Amino acid sequence: MQTILGSGGAIGVHLAKALNKYTNEIRLVSRNPEKINTNDELMQADLLVTENLEKAIQGSSVVYVTAGFEYSAKVWTETWPPFISGVISACKKFQSKFVFFDNVYMYDPDYLDGMTEETPVNPVSKKGKVRAEICNMIMDEVEKGELTALIARSADFYGPSIKNTSMLTEAVFIPLSSGKKASWMASDKYIHSFTYTPDAGKATALLGNTDDAYNQVWHLPTAGNPFTGKEWIEAIAGEMGVKPDYRVVSGFLMKVLGLFVPFMKEMSEMMYQYDRNYLFDSSKFQKRFDFNPTPYSEGIEEVIKSDYQNQNISN
Repeated sequence: MQTILGSGGAIGVHLAKALNKYTNEIRLVSRNPEKINTNDELMQADLLVTENLEKAIQGSSVVYVTAGFEYSAKVWTETWPPFISGVISACKKFQSKFVFFDNVYMYDPDYLDGMTEETPVNPVSKKGKVRAEICNMIMDEVEKGELTALIARSADFYGPSIKNTSMLTEAVFIPLSSGKKASWMASDKYIHSFTYTPDAGKATALLGNTDDAYNQVWHLPTAGNPFTGKEWIEAIAGEMGVKPDYRVVSGFLMKVLGLFVPFMKEMSEMMYQYDRNYLFDSSKFQKRFDFNPTPYSEGIEEVIKSDYQNQNISN
Protein backbone atom coordinates (compact mmCIF):
# COMPACT_ATOMS: atom_id res chain seq x y z
CA MET A 1 0.00 0.00 0.00
CA GLN A 2 1.24 3.49 -0.92
CA THR A 3 -0.56 6.38 0.75
CA ILE A 4 -0.96 10.03 -0.21
CA LEU A 5 -1.76 12.42 2.61
CA GLY A 6 -3.43 15.44 1.05
CA SER A 7 -4.45 13.66 -2.13
CA GLY A 8 -6.78 16.27 -3.58
CA GLY A 9 -4.29 19.06 -4.26
CA ALA A 10 -2.39 20.11 -7.35
CA ILE A 11 0.43 17.62 -6.75
CA GLY A 12 -1.54 14.82 -5.08
CA VAL A 13 -3.73 14.23 -8.13
CA HIS A 14 -0.80 13.89 -10.53
CA LEU A 15 1.10 11.77 -8.02
CA ALA A 16 -1.85 9.37 -7.75
CA LYS A 17 -1.98 9.03 -11.53
CA ALA A 18 1.74 8.32 -11.68
CA LEU A 19 1.73 5.80 -8.80
CA ASN A 20 -0.57 3.54 -10.79
CA LYS A 21 2.52 2.53 -12.76
CA TYR A 22 4.10 1.04 -9.62
CA THR A 23 1.20 -0.35 -7.58
CA ASN A 24 -2.54 -0.93 -7.68
CA GLU A 25 -2.78 -0.43 -3.93
CA ILE A 26 -3.07 3.33 -3.45
CA ARG A 27 -4.73 5.00 -0.49
CA LEU A 28 -5.92 8.58 -0.96
CA VAL A 29 -6.42 10.53 2.25
CA SER A 30 -7.98 13.98 2.61
CA ARG A 31 -11.09 15.68 3.96
CA ASN A 32 -12.96 14.86 0.74
CA PRO A 33 -10.98 12.25 -1.23
CA GLU A 34 -11.95 11.33 -4.78
CA LYS A 35 -10.76 8.37 -6.84
CA ILE A 36 -8.09 9.02 -9.43
CA ASN A 37 -7.53 5.37 -10.36
CA THR A 38 -10.18 2.64 -10.40
CA ASN A 39 -8.75 0.67 -7.48
CA ASP A 40 -7.93 3.60 -5.20
CA GLU A 41 -8.83 3.21 -1.53
CA LEU A 42 -10.41 6.39 -0.16
CA MET A 43 -10.07 7.54 3.44
CA GLN A 44 -11.79 10.67 4.69
CA ALA A 45 -9.82 12.16 7.55
CA ASP A 46 -8.75 15.28 9.38
CA LEU A 47 -5.00 14.75 9.31
CA LEU A 48 -4.44 16.99 12.30
CA VAL A 49 -6.03 14.36 14.53
CA THR A 50 -3.35 11.90 15.67
CA GLU A 51 -5.68 8.92 15.66
CA ASN A 52 -6.70 9.63 12.06
CA LEU A 53 -3.09 10.09 10.99
CA GLU A 54 -2.02 6.75 12.43
CA LYS A 55 -4.98 4.99 10.84
CA ALA A 56 -4.11 6.53 7.46
CA ILE A 57 -0.47 5.48 7.65
CA GLN A 58 -0.91 1.99 9.11
CA GLY A 59 -0.13 -0.69 6.54
CA SER A 60 1.64 1.73 4.17
CA SER A 61 4.99 0.89 2.63
CA VAL A 62 5.41 4.48 1.42
CA VAL A 63 3.71 7.64 2.71
CA TYR A 64 3.66 10.78 0.57
CA VAL A 65 2.85 14.14 2.13
CA THR A 66 1.46 16.54 -0.47
CA ALA A 67 -0.93 18.22 1.97
CA GLY A 68 -1.28 21.97 2.13
CA PHE A 69 -2.54 24.22 4.88
CA GLU A 70 -4.00 27.72 4.72
CA TYR A 71 -1.44 30.15 3.28
CA SER A 72 -0.80 31.93 6.55
CA ALA A 73 2.41 32.24 8.56
CA LYS A 74 0.40 31.90 11.77
CA VAL A 75 -1.39 28.76 10.58
CA TRP A 76 1.84 27.26 9.26
CA THR A 77 3.66 27.90 12.55
CA GLU A 78 0.89 26.28 14.56
CA THR A 79 0.12 23.41 12.18
CA TRP A 80 3.09 22.14 10.19
CA PRO A 81 5.51 21.12 13.00
CA PRO A 82 3.00 19.02 15.01
CA PHE A 83 1.64 17.50 11.80
CA ILE A 84 5.09 16.46 10.56
CA SER A 85 5.96 15.19 14.03
CA GLY A 86 2.86 12.98 13.87
CA VAL A 87 3.75 11.69 10.41
CA ILE A 88 7.30 10.87 11.50
CA SER A 89 6.06 9.08 14.61
CA ALA A 90 3.54 6.99 12.67
CA CYS A 91 6.04 6.15 9.90
CA LYS A 92 8.51 4.93 12.51
CA LYS A 93 5.80 2.95 14.29
CA PHE A 94 4.59 1.19 11.13
CA GLN A 95 7.98 1.03 9.33
CA SER A 96 6.77 3.20 6.46
CA LYS A 97 9.03 5.19 4.14
CA PHE A 98 8.30 8.92 4.07
CA VAL A 99 8.34 11.16 0.97
CA PHE A 100 7.86 14.85 1.69
CA PHE A 101 6.88 17.26 -1.09
CA ASP A 102 8.60 20.56 -0.32
CA ASN A 103 9.24 24.07 -1.66
CA VAL A 104 12.24 26.45 -1.68
CA TYR A 105 11.15 28.94 0.97
CA MET A 106 14.01 27.99 3.31
CA TYR A 107 16.80 28.90 0.85
CA ASP A 108 19.04 31.92 1.37
CA PRO A 109 17.68 34.76 -0.84
CA ASP A 110 21.21 35.55 -2.00
CA TYR A 111 21.47 32.14 -3.69
CA LEU A 112 18.26 31.91 -5.73
CA ASP A 113 20.02 32.34 -9.08
CA GLY A 114 20.96 28.68 -9.54
CA MET A 115 19.34 26.76 -6.68
CA THR A 116 20.59 23.19 -6.15
CA GLU A 117 20.13 20.67 -3.38
CA GLU A 118 23.21 22.21 -1.76
CA THR A 119 21.92 25.79 -1.68
CA PRO A 120 22.42 27.36 1.79
CA VAL A 121 19.43 27.32 4.10
CA ASN A 122 18.80 30.77 5.57
CA PRO A 123 15.10 31.67 5.50
CA VAL A 124 14.10 35.32 5.83
CA SER A 125 10.33 34.80 5.88
CA LYS A 126 8.18 33.36 8.65
CA LYS A 127 6.88 30.67 6.31
CA GLY A 128 10.42 29.87 5.22
CA LYS A 129 11.48 29.37 8.84
CA VAL A 130 8.64 26.86 9.27
CA ARG A 131 9.75 24.94 6.17
CA ALA A 132 13.34 24.83 7.42
CA GLU A 133 12.16 23.57 10.81
CA ILE A 134 10.11 20.69 9.45
CA CYS A 135 12.79 19.64 6.96
CA ASN A 136 15.28 19.52 9.83
CA MET A 137 12.84 17.38 11.81
CA ILE A 138 12.73 14.86 8.97
CA MET A 139 16.45 14.76 8.18
CA ASP A 140 17.43 14.60 11.87
CA GLU A 141 15.50 11.32 12.13
CA VAL A 142 17.14 10.10 8.94
CA GLU A 143 20.61 10.89 10.26
CA LYS A 144 19.84 9.01 13.48
CA GLY A 145 18.91 5.99 11.37
CA GLU A 146 15.38 5.92 12.76
CA LEU A 147 13.51 6.96 9.59
CA THR A 148 13.79 6.26 5.86
CA ALA A 149 12.73 9.42 4.08
CA LEU A 150 13.42 11.79 1.21
CA ILE A 151 12.53 15.39 0.42
CA ALA A 152 11.22 16.12 -3.08
CA ARG A 153 11.59 19.85 -3.60
CA SER A 154 9.77 21.91 -6.22
CA ALA A 155 10.06 25.46 -7.50
CA ASP A 156 6.88 27.52 -7.71
CA PHE A 157 4.60 25.39 -9.86
CA TYR A 158 2.06 25.61 -12.65
CA GLY A 159 -0.08 23.08 -14.47
CA PRO A 160 -3.62 22.05 -15.41
CA SER A 161 -6.54 22.20 -12.97
CA ILE A 162 -4.75 24.15 -10.24
CA LYS A 163 -6.91 26.09 -7.83
CA ASN A 164 -5.64 28.86 -5.53
CA THR A 165 -2.14 27.45 -5.10
CA SER A 166 -0.18 28.91 -8.02
CA MET A 167 0.87 32.51 -8.51
CA LEU A 168 1.03 31.95 -12.26
CA THR A 169 -2.55 30.65 -12.32
CA GLU A 170 -4.04 33.33 -10.08
CA ALA A 171 -2.10 36.32 -11.38
CA VAL A 172 -1.65 35.50 -15.07
CA PHE A 173 -3.71 32.64 -16.55
CA ILE A 174 -7.05 33.53 -14.93
CA PRO A 175 -6.96 37.32 -15.44
CA LEU A 176 -5.83 37.09 -19.07
CA SER A 177 -8.47 34.47 -19.83
CA SER A 178 -11.11 36.83 -18.38
CA GLY A 179 -10.08 39.86 -20.39
CA LYS A 180 -8.35 41.48 -17.42
CA LYS A 181 -4.82 42.63 -16.75
CA ALA A 182 -2.31 40.09 -15.47
CA SER A 183 -0.13 40.96 -12.50
CA TRP A 184 3.51 40.28 -11.72
CA MET A 185 5.20 40.93 -8.41
CA ALA A 186 8.18 43.23 -7.77
CA SER A 187 9.78 43.26 -11.23
CA ASP A 188 9.07 41.74 -14.65
CA LYS A 189 12.75 41.80 -15.65
CA TYR A 190 13.98 38.70 -13.82
CA ILE A 191 13.80 35.05 -14.85
CA HIS A 192 11.58 32.75 -12.79
CA SER A 193 11.49 28.94 -12.91
CA PHE A 194 8.22 27.06 -12.55
CA THR A 195 7.84 23.29 -12.09
CA TYR A 196 5.15 21.63 -14.23
CA THR A 197 2.82 19.68 -11.92
CA PRO A 198 2.45 16.52 -14.09
CA ASP A 199 6.27 16.29 -14.16
CA ALA A 200 6.36 16.76 -10.38
CA GLY A 201 3.82 13.98 -9.86
CA LYS A 202 5.70 11.52 -12.08
CA ALA A 203 9.03 12.37 -10.50
CA THR A 204 7.76 12.07 -6.92
CA ALA A 205 6.29 8.64 -7.68
CA LEU A 206 9.58 7.57 -9.25
CA LEU A 207 11.58 8.73 -6.24
CA GLY A 208 9.23 6.98 -3.83
CA ASN A 209 9.74 3.71 -5.69
CA THR A 210 13.53 3.92 -6.00
CA ASP A 211 15.29 2.47 -2.95
CA ASP A 212 18.57 4.35 -3.35
CA ALA A 213 16.78 7.70 -3.73
CA TYR A 214 16.00 7.84 -0.02
CA ASN A 215 17.71 9.75 2.78
CA GLN A 216 18.51 12.79 0.65
CA VAL A 217 17.00 15.87 -1.00
CA TRP A 218 15.97 15.96 -4.66
CA HIS A 219 14.99 18.89 -6.85
CA LEU A 220 12.07 17.81 -9.01
CA PRO A 221 12.51 18.11 -12.80
CA THR A 222 12.02 21.68 -13.96
CA ALA A 223 12.69 23.10 -17.42
CA GLY A 224 15.78 25.21 -17.89
CA ASN A 225 16.00 28.63 -19.55
CA PRO A 226 12.99 30.10 -17.73
CA PHE A 227 11.21 33.22 -18.95
CA THR A 228 11.32 36.63 -17.32
CA GLY A 229 8.06 37.85 -15.83
CA LYS A 230 7.37 39.86 -18.99
CA GLU A 231 8.12 36.84 -21.19
CA TRP A 232 5.87 34.56 -19.11
CA ILE A 233 2.96 36.93 -19.59
CA GLU A 234 3.67 37.37 -23.30
CA ALA A 235 3.94 33.60 -23.84
CA ILE A 236 0.66 32.85 -22.04
CA ALA A 237 -1.17 35.74 -23.72
CA GLY A 238 0.19 34.67 -27.10
CA GLU A 239 -1.06 31.11 -26.67
CA MET A 240 -4.47 32.45 -25.61
CA GLY A 241 -4.59 34.90 -28.49
CA VAL A 242 -5.04 37.96 -26.26
CA LYS A 243 -3.06 41.13 -25.59
CA PRO A 244 -0.34 40.79 -22.93
CA ASP A 245 -1.73 43.53 -20.71
CA TYR A 246 -0.30 43.50 -17.20
CA ARG A 247 0.78 45.52 -14.19
CA VAL A 248 3.80 45.14 -11.93
CA VAL A 249 2.82 45.13 -8.27
CA SER A 250 5.43 46.83 -6.08
CA GLY A 251 6.34 45.77 -2.58
CA PHE A 252 4.79 48.95 -1.20
CA LEU A 253 1.50 48.34 -3.02
CA MET A 254 1.50 44.72 -1.85
CA LYS A 255 1.76 45.89 1.76
CA VAL A 256 -1.06 48.39 1.26
CA LEU A 257 -3.27 45.74 -0.33
CA GLY A 258 -2.38 43.45 2.56
CA LEU A 259 -4.23 45.77 4.90
CA PHE A 260 -7.45 44.77 3.13
CA VAL A 261 -6.71 41.39 1.52
CA PRO A 262 -5.21 38.72 3.82
CA PHE A 263 -3.65 36.76 0.93
CA MET A 264 -1.74 39.84 -0.23
CA LYS A 265 -0.46 40.36 3.30
CA GLU A 266 0.88 36.80 3.30
CA MET A 267 2.49 37.24 -0.12
CA SER A 268 4.34 40.41 0.85
CA GLU A 269 7.05 38.54 2.77
CA MET A 270 7.73 36.43 -0.35
CA MET A 271 8.30 39.42 -2.67
CA TYR A 272 12.05 38.81 -2.59
CA GLN A 273 11.54 35.79 -4.85
CA TYR A 274 10.49 38.14 -7.66
CA ASP A 275 13.00 41.00 -7.34
CA ARG A 276 15.94 38.85 -8.46
CA ASN A 277 16.61 35.85 -10.71
CA TYR A 278 14.92 32.69 -9.47
CA LEU A 279 16.59 29.78 -11.25
CA PHE A 280 15.87 26.23 -10.10
CA ASP A 281 18.42 23.55 -11.04
CA SER A 282 17.14 19.96 -11.26
CA SER A 283 20.15 18.46 -13.04
CA LYS A 284 20.75 15.92 -10.24
CA PHE A 285 17.37 14.31 -10.87
CA GLN A 286 17.52 14.66 -14.64
CA LYS A 287 20.91 12.95 -14.86
CA ARG A 288 20.03 10.16 -12.41
CA PHE A 289 16.73 9.26 -14.07
CA ASP A 290 17.30 10.49 -17.65
CA PHE A 291 14.20 12.66 -17.31
CA ASN A 292 13.53 15.62 -19.60
CA PRO A 293 11.17 18.21 -18.05
CA THR A 294 8.27 19.51 -20.10
CA PRO A 295 9.33 22.66 -22.00
CA TYR A 296 7.52 25.80 -20.88
CA SER A 297 5.85 26.35 -24.26
CA GLU A 298 4.33 22.85 -24.13
CA GLY A 299 3.26 23.27 -20.51
CA ILE A 300 1.50 26.55 -21.26
CA GLU A 301 -0.26 24.99 -24.24
CA GLU A 302 -1.48 22.05 -22.12
CA VAL A 303 -2.77 24.30 -19.32
CA ILE A 304 -4.77 26.41 -21.77
CA LYS A 305 -6.07 23.34 -23.60
CA SER A 306 -7.13 21.75 -20.30
CA ASP A 307 -8.56 24.74 -18.44
CA TYR A 308 -9.40 27.51 -20.89
CA GLN A 309 -10.04 25.97 -24.33
CA ASN A 310 -13.84 26.09 -23.97
CA GLN A 311 -13.81 29.49 -22.31
CA ASN A 312 -14.74 32.60 -24.26
CA ILE A 313 -11.42 34.42 -24.05
CA SER A 314 -11.42 38.02 -25.15
CA ASN A 315 -9.77 41.31 -24.26
